[in-house]
Amino acid sequence: MSTLEGIIGRIKPLDLNAGVAAQAHLDDLTKPLGSLGRLEDLARRLAEIRGSAALTQPQAAVTVFAADHGVAQAGVSPYPSEVTPQMVFNFLAGGAGINVLARQSGAQVRVVDVGVNYDFDDLPGLVRAKVAKGTANMAQEPAMSLEQARRAIAVGAEMAAQLIGEGCDLLIPGDMGIGNTTPCAALTAVFCGQPVAAVTGRGAGLDQTGLVQKIKIIEQALALHKPSADQPLETLAAVGGLEIAAVCGYVLESAAQGVPVLLDGFIAGAGALVAARMAPAAADYLFAGHCSVEIGHQMQLDALGLKPILNLNLRLGEGTGAALALNVLRAAVAIYNEMATFASAGVTGHQG
Repeated sequence: MSTLEGIIGRIKPLDLNAGVAAQAHLDDLTKPLGSLGRLEDLARRLAEIRGSAALTQPQAAVTVFAADHGVAQAGVSPYPSEVTPQMVFNFLAGGAGINVLARQSGAQVRVVDVGVNYDFDDLPGLVRAKVAKGTANMAQEPAMSLEQARRAIAVGAEMAAQLIGEGCDLLIPGDMGIGNTTPCAALTAVFCGQPVAAVTGRGAGLDQTGLVQKIKIIEQALALHKPSADQPLETLAAVGGLEIAAVCGYVLESAAQGVPVLLDGFIAGAGALVAARMAPAAADYLFAGHCSVEIGHQMQLDALGLKPILNLNLRLGEGTGAALALNVLRAAVAIYNEMATFASAGVTGHQG
């Protein structure tokens, strides 16, 4: 596996000529010009990413990266950290929301322990790649060392490379980690240049008192570490999370191999923000599955230059919003491939 710098060095600009060819085909379909709106945009961008105007239905995979967070000890979530390993077992049993929606949209699911504070046995379907048993409490010390952050990024990159090697050509990053909206809010505040209160939501359901405390803890962490948007790796290590770092690596390796990434919500957005700061060209390989009700998510999308495919008031995470949006992306490819052209249907085309 390449080093982080090596992965970044392999990311190339999109093939805009493929997009022009794809748009020409879209314009020749039996419809008024541009009448299928975002579906046309999605098909054209997919062609630019793949470097070809010949589109096929995605072979999609979701990777759920699971990790714990030391800051959860400060009461930033209404759920205890024990829920993280419990949910890993639920993913493996096929009973979580992402399992249901991935089955429905035709995507496989992989589960990766990159930092859960639990010793799993060798279980069918579980990728054991633990970097640490959770992060440290970022309000008191750096969440990770730089080496741990690099290792977690490498875990994500290796998973992307493995899936692409197996024939997957569209990847969805999922997440599980009690307390993980707290480091994501911290990262969003730094990379989007926003006050903590403007990007921090209720996560899994905090009340107003809990939200105020959560904001205070994040502000304390930022005051302690003084992270900078110009130092993405150092910022990730100081106030990030192991699964967020893995998402970052997943995005970077996918982009390096010319494979699109369909993002979910706030957690995936934070990992993508870090990746885009490390390699701005990586953002071109991203689709935004939806816009979460987490208040910082729209700011992440704005910073990444992305428009969400769906807006369904989701806030579950796990990759669920992206799995739903995969159906729309599939519809765009189906229209592109199966709709008749004016010539083939014997229909008079547009003039001029």
